[in-house]
Amino acid sequence: MQDKEKIKTRFAPSPTGSLHLGGARSALFNYLFAKQNNGTFVVRIEDTDKERSKKEYEDDIKKGLTWLGITWDHIHTQQEEKEYHKKVLQTLINNGVAYISKEKIKKEGDRPEVIRFKNPKTPVTFNDIIRGEVTMETESLGDFVIAKNLEEPLYHLAVVADDEHHSITHVIRGEDHISNTPRQILIQRALGYKTPTYAHLPLILAPDKTKLSKRHGATSVTEFMDMGYLREALLNYLVLLGWHPKNDTELLEINDMIRSFKLEDVQKGGAVFDIEKLNWLNRNYMSKLSEKDFYSYATPYIPSQLKNHPGYKKILAVERERIQKGQDIKTLHDIGEFDYFYNTPKYDDAKIGGQKNPPPKEDTVRHIETLISAIKELPVFDKLSIKEAIWKYAEQNGKGSVLWPMRYALSGKDRSPDPFVIAEILGKEETILRLKEVKSRIE
Repeated sequence: MQDKEKIKTRFAPSPTGSLHLGGARSALFNYLFAKQNNGTFVVRIEDTDKERSKKEYEDDIKKGLTWLGITWDHIHTQQEEKEYHKKVLQTLINNGVAYISKEKIKKEGDRPEVIRFKNPKTPVTFNDIIRGEVTMETESLGDFVIAKNLEEPLYHLAVVADDEHHSITHVIRGEDHISNTPRQILIQRALGYKTPTYAHLPLILAPDKTKLSKRHGATSVTEFMDMGYLREALLNYLVLLGWHPKNDTELLEINDMIRSFKLEDVQKGGAVFDIEKLNWLNRNYMSKLSEKDFYSYATPYIPSQLKNHPGYKKILAVERERIQKGQDIKTLHDIGEFDYFYNTPKYDDAKIGGQKNPPPKEDTVRHIETLISAIKELPVFDKLSIKEAIWKYAEQNGKGSVLWPMRYALSGKDRSPDPFVIAEILGKEETILRLKEVKSRIE
């Protein structure tokens, strides 16, 4: 970093697809580096490929960044810079370092001529903040194409022109761009431009150590939004993909990231995407939501069956302990995980007394009769009152022997929430009916 230099970074996505995790992480690292140095963060939509660039993808990129809270100081498209690109291209031609090349037409549709950069074929060395000094040969690149014609400059020329025109000081991007760097530096030198400082980030890898792609599941920010991940969790996870704070703290808000992130500490090797780690982070951030905020967060995923239940808020509170992301609410309902709140369960008589070493049937019947009697006497029917009425008896006669039949009677599940919570939601009448039903099945 140079003294007194105004730091300026850029995130330069191509609007040929949705904002994926790798792009979002690049944007975040650019944003953090700019903010911690009182610099400027620019978003540049690289739409030189007019055939493949689409407005819907540009909108998706902006939406994803905005949702994550990665705000830009300036945004523009390369198409807006087209006239400047043409001037730069003409300068290269006038200086004799680019030329119009008549191409042999191999098949119909090939271009009859293009503009090529006259490659000096000298090695290129640059200092990478993450990788140190990098030297690359350029002879094998030949005289590479930089424009379709005088009106249509291509990627390498446009990138160099835009970085100079907007005074970009640091180019922080994925390591898949390393191979582009020699071409861009050669063009910079030919134009007398200053070379920005580079930092090439490690690729995001799937668990099998191949490059993360759609075949491994969700890869775009929009998909993670739709699945109900909190933006704080996804942002927190992105910063840990290739970097880790020295104090080993893993729960990081955006201001924590700005304070502690160090670009030079980013690892060189690939960063493995771990969905369980993301889920862990999301559960942590979910646990911090107030009841009101959690209901607001969960609302898009609440199925109509739950929404129409008189005790839906209490059911949702139960489900909160079971989910890792918003979409899990709908998924759990779709697979019938919470059907017992709506319908009488289907019982396996062999499980009523317990799965391991159940007591004699007559003991289980006696326990259920005691539960029914205690519940009938309750003037107030809430989880605390139910527990208070039953707990002493359960302790005296074995909590497993008493509470398992109650839990199973109410849910019909091997695993379920606290039976006192389920009873409160079902109500006194339904609770007693279910206890009587399992009692009759084993008598």
